[in-house]
Amino acid sequence: MRMKRVAAVAAAATLALGLAACGGDDADEGTGSGSKSFAAGSTMEKLNKAQKIKIGTKFDQPGFGQKGLSGKPEGFDVEVAKLIVKELGIPADKIEYVETPSKVREDVIVNGTVDLVAATYTINDKRKERIAFAGPYYEAGQNILVKKDDATITGPDSFKDGTKKVCSVTGSTPAEEIKKYVKDVGTQLVLFDTYDKCRDALKGGQVDAVTTDNVILLGYIAKDESSFKLAGENFTKEPYGIGVKKEDNDFRNFVNDTLEKAFNDGSWKKAWDDTAGKFGAELGTAPTVNRY
Repeated sequence: MRMKRVAAVAAAATLALGLAACGGDDADEGTGSGSKSFAAGSTMEKLNKAQKIKIGTKFDQPGFGQKGLSGKPEGFDVEVAKLIVKELGIPADKIEYVETPSKVREDVIVNGTVDLVAATYTINDKRKERIAFAGPYYEAGQNILVKKDDATITGPDSFKDGTKKVCSVTGSTPAEEIKKYVKDVGTQLVLFDTYDKCRDALKGGQVDAVTTDNVILLGYIAKDESSFKLAGENFTKEPYGIGVKKEDNDFRNFVNDTLEKAFNDGSWKKAWDDTAGKFGAELGTAPTVNRY
């Protein structure tokens, strides 16, 4: 009898261990813990083993990356970055967000201050001289924000007479693009380090317009419809990508794989609907990842 009782206890213990193991697998899958396996020496393996990651993003852009009541940035860029972090097997609460204005995006990647940048980051050849891009994961277009009652500015050509001041951000693609339209860059183009400062300058009358990507401007309009409107149609195409180190092809491929998975499984669309999609911008069809 004693032997039977010992055997029964042992069997029960074995079953309990088996159930605990199954439960542990489910928990790992749900929280993105460190149970994933990656190639030895890869960035993915290093991040997975460390169980933490640094992400550069904006803190001042409604719908894409704006610091919320939680003290952390919220928006589409942030949610896309979280999809990548989940595939790395890292819990979302182990992300350290680093505020990354336009003018320092390449610097923080090259210097290793962050592991990746998701910050309304337009893919272009000049930037690819220093860093690499995964994506794109969204295509925006440059537009112009003006006061609600302003009928004098209808598009970028409105700056050609030299009488209107337009604000943008240092180191941004929109700042470079608008130079094609202003008569006198030195007096008409006002540059700050964040778009919030541009918005405040417009509201205060220091400038006549703000120019950047339409989805960012729509975020400002959504928060203050009585003050602002868009002037005209988009006049550029801005494919947003994830910035990583130039030589890290394996990590770039991993991010591209993750983006394509998100396009197909609905998580990309959900990220949009929960953030920038609330401001009236169109998501459109999933872009084609450029595996250069």
